[in-house]
Amino acid sequence: MKLKKVVNSGENNRSCANCAFGRHTPQGDAVLCEKKGVKAPDSRCRHFKYDPLNRIPSKPLSLGDHTPEEFQL
Repeated sequence: MKLKKVVNSGENNRSCANCAFGRHTPQGDAVLCEKKGVKAPDSRCRHFKYDPLNRIPSKPLSLGDHTPEEFQL
């Protein structure tokens, strides 16, 4: 999948949290932008450039409690 398709498909959120110019603060409550300074993670500006490495993935779902008998044939 091309990066341009990923950017335009709406899968990513066009916010400062996913921007190439933004860096997350250690607390995670703000983004330090090279262009605009300190911004909220959900804010946006005209300098937005998607960076897939800047995205913080969601936590995986837990599988729950399973017994070994459930996996035997």
